[in-house]
Amino acid sequence: MRKPAKGKKGVDFYRAALSEAERLRLPKAREMEGIDEEIAVLRVKLFTAVEADSDKLDLLVKGMGMLVRAVATRYRLSPRAEQDLAENLAGVVNGVGAALGMGEFSDVAEG
Repeated sequence: MRKPAKGKKGVDFYRAALSEAERLRLPKAREMEGIDEEIAVLRVKLFTAVEADSDKLDLLVKGMGMLVRAVATRYRLSPRAEQDLAENLAGVVNGVGAALGMGEFSDVAEG
């Protein structure tokens, strides 16, 4: 009996949930190392979301939380440095919210 390739077992579990196009992308995705590309895509998607509908700041807040966690993982930030990053991004989101007359979002830094 052949042993499954490392990590392949988990992918097979999720494979049924993927579209045919996504399944075709799997081999290329497996070749990638690091998360720089994912961080870049998150940033682009956040920009696009804000540009398309700046009223949905709740989605921006969630996206910022994802970005903070991804950057913290990428640079292996300490919990304090991650919190500082989250607080700085919260200031940006709150500034945007205030400029749009939407008030502040207290849960921005909480992720």
